[in-house]
Amino acid sequence: MMTHTNSDTPSVPADEDAPSFTPEQISRLFLDAARDGQADLVASFLDAGMDPDTRNERGHSALILAAYNSHADTVAALLAGGASVDLRDDKGATALAGVAFKGDLAVARQLIAAGAALDAPNHAGRTPLIFAVMFNRAAMATFLLDSGADPDLRDGEGNSARLLAGRLGLTELAARMPAPPAA
Repeated sequence: MMTHTNSDTPSVPADEDAPSFTPEQISRLFLDAARDGQADLVASFLDAGMDPDTRNERGHSALILAAYNSHADTVAALLAGGASVDLRDDKGATALAGVAFKGDLAVARQLIAAGAALDAPNHAGRTPLIFAVMFNRAAMATFLLDSGADPDLRDGEGNSARLLAGRLGLTELAARMPAPPAA
């Protein structure tokens, strides 16, 4: 119900039943919306001033959560809202690493188009291409190779995508890799 003041300016009384959220709860709601693929809700949060690089307790940003869960529309909303494409989680992984593990080519294309680093290693030295090979995501590995990923970068255990492809018997994938650099 509207009340009038002496100056005849309408005012709206405070709604005492309106929910009140802490900043932590608001962050959680935003991250949940990103993880669940609620692109419209994510866009509303961003329009209201939410930091697109908000992270959870494990360092997962909204973009990492949306990308890992294959929500292309939400990834697009986050990128349009200024999300950092190469932000890393607590293990050093980027959104592209999670997508490479899962094999979602559409989201990988979005991330690379937004400037994602192809060869960004996590703390163990594993690149998105290494993840794609480790989990036998041949289409993803081929896409990453075609985009310029380096098959000879080694992780902390000395493995490269090329070596893993050979060990795992992924001969077709290994054959798609450019020749190794001359020694």
